[in-house]
Order: sequence, then structure tokens, then C-alpha cells
Amino acid sequence: AALLEMEENQITLDNLEKGADNPAFSSVVSAPFPSCQGTGAAQGAPANVFQGEERIYQECDGPCGESKEEKRGEGQGRCSSYCRKALQPASKAKRFCKAHVKVFRRVLLGLLGVAYLCYFIAACWLNFQRALALVVMTAVVVFFICWSLFKKHCGAKVLLLLSPVWKGFQKFWPWLKWLLVVGHLGGLITWLALDNSRNPEQLISLAGFCFLVLFLFACSKHHGAVPWRAVSWGIGLEFLFGLFVLRTTPGVQAFQWLGDQIQLFLGYTTAGSSFVFGEKLTEEVFAFQTLPIVVFFSCVMSILYYLGVMQWLIVKISWLLQVSMGTTPTETLSVAGNIFVGQTEAPLLIRPYLADMTRSEIHAVMTGGFSTIAGSVMGAYISFGIDAASLIAASVMAAPCALAMSKLVYPEVEESKFKGKVSIRLSSGEEQNILEAASNGAAASVGLVANIAANLIAFLAVLEFINSALRWFGEMVDIKDLSFQVICSYVLMPVAFLMGADWADSPLVAELLGMKIFLNEFVAYQQLATYKKNRLSGLEEWDGSRKQWISERAESITTFALCGFANLSSIGIMLGGLASMVPQRKGDLASVVLRALLTGICVSMLNACLAGLLHVPTEVGDCVTFLRTANFSSTSYTTYMCCKQLFASSVLENGTLSFTGAWAGLAESMLCLTQCCGRYNHTSCAG
Repeated sequence: AALLEMEENQITLDNLEKGADNPAFSSVVSAPFPSCQGTGAAQGAPANVFQGEERIYQECDGPCGESKEEKRGEGQGRCSSYCRKALQPASKAKRFCKAHVKVFRRVLLGLLGVAYLCYFIAACWLNFQRALALVVMTAVVVFFICWSLFKKHCGAKVLLLLSPVWKGFQKFWPWLKWLLVVGHLGGLITWLALDNSRNPEQLISLAGFCFLVLFLFACSKHHGAVPWRAVSWGIGLEFLFGLFVLRTTPGVQAFQWLGDQIQLFLGYTTAGSSFVFGEKLTEEVFAFQTLPIVVFFSCVMSILYYLGVMQWLIVKISWLLQVSMGTTPTETLSVAGNIFVGQTEAPLLIRPYLADMTRSEIHAVMTGGFSTIAGSVMGAYISFGIDAASLIAASVMAAPCALAMSKLVYPEVEESKFKGKVSIRLSSGEEQNILEAASNGAAASVGLVANIAANLIAFLAVLEFINSALRWFGEMVDIKDLSFQVICSYVLMPVAFLMGADWADSPLVAELLGMKIFLNEFVAYQQLATYKKNRLSGLEEWDGSRKQWISERAESITTFALCGFANLSSIGIMLGGLASMVPQRKGDLASVVLRALLTGICVSMLNACLAGLLHVPTEVGDCVTFLRTANFSSTSYTTYMCCKQLFASSVLENGTLSFTGAWAGLAESMLCLTQCCGRYNHTSCAG
């Protein structure tokens, strides 16, 4: 019996084919028959085994191997059912949250709104003057929120109600537009005549503006196809924005405040750069002082793109330009993007559409890139000491002017696929969260920083080599101190004068223009910052035959004229960036890039002409009171101007020194003159 049991328990291939996989199976089937002995038992065992198998099969509703698997499955099913029962409250809560997600969002926004309202009221109650900026920002945000809600819920109804008025307006528009044009021109001429009656020299800037527009029209590709609506609206928007920024009190204060905040914001770069490089290097070395600002600004711009702030701003500006000027959405979006980003980053906004754009639209995209500067390098220029408000105004003014002049130089003669298209989808980054956006922005700036440093090293070295060679050639014919700057000062001096610079300042302004066009604007802004520093520190205007600084008006004009990437080295950057996006359009890109470069140069000069036309001279103030209380241990621009006024009011007759004007009869006049003579040279000091 034991031998039989062992033989039955053996695993053979036949058993495996039949599905028996457990040698202990015999114990299961023989357990009900423990008393089986002898041959009879051995002979009856198969029958009993088969009966047992049949009984177990019936009880298990199948083979015993399957019964175990089913039991295991039942165990797992019981476990999963227990888990489901345990997770039922969480599942119900999840379904409830999904069903009421809008309610929760509204409640959360309501709580945040109430919290901000309490904060806003407290800030205004404690110090309203201090909270004025907060009030303005809150008013702007509330306006746009209300406008979007109104447009969403009532826009269609309002348009339906105004449709009869719009139809009547379109009916009378053909003769009404000429009436408006004549009225605006008459009002503009009258205002300019009255406004510049005290400073008629500023009208030179108006003559320069007209000359540049006529020059670009002479260079037009198709004179008969110029869209004068786009040209006139672009110039009008540029003028209105310049008037708001440079002449109105709210505009001046708003942009001055914005410039101050940007300078304060860029100051936070010191925390990172001083930790990495040390305070000494950060304060003394240009590379460690200025270039980290590019990294910081690029990081912030990347975060704003991730949050959608930049896309929102670009869409709003492009909508204004598109509606007024009648340009296509693709070119308008790219030019609007150039206000904030560089010449190769802005076309990325419309990358899917570049392949189908006409040559005129590509020319507009290139012109926008050449006419403006990127926000990242703007931070570097501000760190030099260049006026932040002027840089911001120049970038914004350049957008409508670039579109207008682009259509003047290269009018549309093809059928655009995007004409009349309501909207263009903006491409956005692929970052998953705000930390990745910040990291990518900082990493992307490394190439830009390296490019700036390499270009500065190369261009300054090449400039020094060119100047050395020119000096050598000049000495051969007894011309001393011949240099690239001297050549530019003579060649471009008429252009600088037409922009509005004084004739004495024109050589230096022309020199800076030459640096910008033939080298780059970074080098030119560095030199302009040196001139500005000399003026503000109160240095004498002339050091022998060399001028040490330019006037405040010339500074403003030059700041606008240099604000753009239009230089010879940018041609390669522009072609390389666009060709990588649309390699099949390389021929079209190369055919329009030189026209776009010329247009970009002239756009910056047109902005400079408007800056010269609308410039308001800064009043020095009461020089008598200032010099009475002035500390002559250090000087300033005000000190120099007041001493210059004092020198002009002094009269030397027969060895006797007297004073005229506000200084006549004052006991302190001689003391102030003595102190001024200790700082500056004048003929009155000899007496």
C-alpha cells in the first residue's frame, strides 16, 4: 500500500499534461479512506479515489487546483472589497469636490478678494500717499476684470444694439475721415507753433522727422502700394504715446515711478551676484556688476511667460495695433512681442505661421526686431545709469513706428493667408511648474551673457585696432588723432543735428550713432553713460578742445536713437534665428534683411526726433539760494549751471567787478564767485 501510494504520488509528464501539479493531492483524496489495506483495498483504491475526486469536484464545482486559485482570488476580492469600503468616504468626497469645483473656486476667490479688500483698505487708511501705487495697480486690474466680464456677458448684445450706428458711421466715413485728418493736422500744427514758440530750435527735430519719413518712402519697394492707413496710424500712435510719456504729468510720473521700481527691482541682483562672486568683484568689475542682471531679468521674464502675464500684455498691445493699423495678426503679434523680448525670441510666438507669411510680413517681423531691445539687456543699460523711463518709452513707441515704416518701405503686394483672421494662437513654454520656468530662464540667459561678454571683448579690441591703424594712416599726412569715432562724428553729424542735438553736441551724438550702427548699442550706451556721469558730477563742459559731456536734451535724443538692435552684427543673429525656424525661406529672409536693418535704424532715429521735439528743459531753480547753502567740497550739474549763471551775471569794468540780475546788490555774490572760481575756470576769476 505504501509503495502504491508513492507510485501514485510521483509526478510524470502525463500527470502534468492532465493538470496535476501538487504531489500532496493524494493525501487530499486518500484522507477519507485511512483504513484501506491489502490487495482489496489496493484494488478498490482507484474506484474510491475516483469517487473522491468526483465528490471533491462536485463540492468545488471544478478541479481542486482551480478551486485553490478561485479561493485565492476570492481572498483578494475580499481584500479589495474591504479597501473599497474603507475608501468609500474619500471617493465620495472626491466626487463631491468634482461636482462642486466651480462653487469651491468661487468661494476661494471670494475669500481671497475679501482678504485683499481688507488689506487694501488698511493700507489706504494708514497712509494713502504711500499706497497710491497700490491704488493705481488695483484700479487697472479691476478695470480689466470688469471689462472682460462685461465683454463676456454683454458684449454681443451691445454690438447688436450699436450695429445701426456702426452702419451709419461706415456710410459717412469716406468724407468724414478727410475732415478728421484736416482737423488733426490743423490742431497739431497750431499746437506745435504755440508750444515751441519759446524754444524754436526744437522744430529742427520736426524737420528731421519729416526728412526721415520721406527718405524711407524714397527707398520703398512698391511706391504705389503703400498702405497710408497703417503709416498714418503708426505715426499717430507713436506721437500720442510720446506726448503722454514726455509731456503729461500723469505720464511723466507713471513712467518715472515705473523706472524707479525697475531700478529697485534690478538691485536685488546684488544678493545673488555678491554671494557667488563676492562684494568686491561685484562693485568694481563690470562683468560681475552688469551681466548678472541679464540672468536675473531673463529668469523673471521666463516666470512671467509661464504665468501668462507676458502673453496677456502682448495680446492687448497687438490688438490695439491690429485694429487701428489694419495689419495682419501674425506680424502685429511679433512686433508687439519685441517690446519685451529680443529679435530672435519674439518670432517664436508665431513660429507655426512663419512658413506661410508673405515677404512684407517677414520684413515687418525683422524690422520689429531691429527697432527694439530685449527686456533682459534693458536691465543692463539701466544699471549703467541710462534713464529707465526713456528706455521703456522708446521700446513701446518703437512698436507702432516699426510697423508703419515697415509697410512704407516694403508694402504688401501679395495675398496674405492671415488677412482678416480673428486670432492667432500664441505658443507657450513647456515648463511643468514655476520652478522649472525660473530654472530654464536662468539657464537660457547663460548663452546671452556669454554672447554679450564675447562681443564686448571682440568689438572693443577691433575698435582699438581700427583706431590704431587710422592714427597711423593719419600721421602719414599730418592728421592727428584720426579715429573711427572722429570719422563717424563728421559723417553722421548732419543726422544728429536733424534729430535735434545742438551743433556743439552733434559730433558726440554722431560718434555714438556710429558705434551703435557699426559695433553695437551696448558699447554706445556705455559711452553715453560716461558722458551722463560727467555731467551729473559737475565737470566742466569743455576740457580744452574736448567736450566732456552733452546737454540733457542731447542725452534724451541719444537714448532714444540708440534703443534698438539695428547694427551690422545683428544681421547674422536675425538670419540665423529665423532660418532655424523656417529653413525653406532662407532666400526670402536674405532678400529683405538689409531693408529691414535700414528701416530699424530709421525707426530709432524717428523716436529720437520725437524725443527732441517733445523735450521739456529742466529748470535749474533759484541759483542764489542754492549757492548760498551749497557745499563746494563736491560738485554737481546744478552747481555747474548756477556757477555758469553767476559768471554770466558778473561784469568787470575798469578793474571793478559788479553783478547784474538776481546777484546785483547781494553781499554773498563775491563769496559765491570765489567758491565757483575754485572749481571752474572763467575770465571773471582773473579779476
